[in-house]
Amino acid sequence: MSAPKERLRLWLRLLKVVRGIEHRVRDNLRRDFETTLPRFDMLSALSRHPQGLKMSQLSGVLRVSNGNVTGIADRLGEEGLVERVPVPDDRRAMILRITPAGQSEFARQAQAHEKWINEMLRDVSAEDARAMAARLTAFAARKDQKESADAQ
Repeated sequence: MSAPKERLRLWLRLLKVVRGIEHRVRDNLRRDFETTLPRFDMLSALSRHPQGLKMSQLSGVLRVSNGNVTGIADRLGEEGLVERVPVPDDRRAMILRITPAGQSEFARQAQAHEKWINEMLRDVSAEDARAMAARLTAFAARKDQKESADAQ
């Protein structure tokens, strides 16, 4: 089979695997924590940036629109899991920061998430997981470099 056809088959297999895993993660989050994957993703991003992120930065990290971030942030804020902090010298900007309650809740969810992923990928050895991750990371880096060069 030709290289383009093999690449297309690879893409379709990757997509099928990722969608299947994502579907199960979404179901597990809803069932076990009454939450959604976008909420989990936001808490995850903010847990890696305890000083907080501007809403626009968070949109970039999550690769979603500012409107999506605002809606999720509103709901997490109502639950006391995140807080908005004004940006000094910029009355229009806000920093979103995870609260101690948010850190605690995210830690519970992240522990379950790791267990789910481990179970779903149990047939992949640690060595194979490292090798696949390295190849995907290298692929993404080459793609990002090409896109940067094309933009200039």
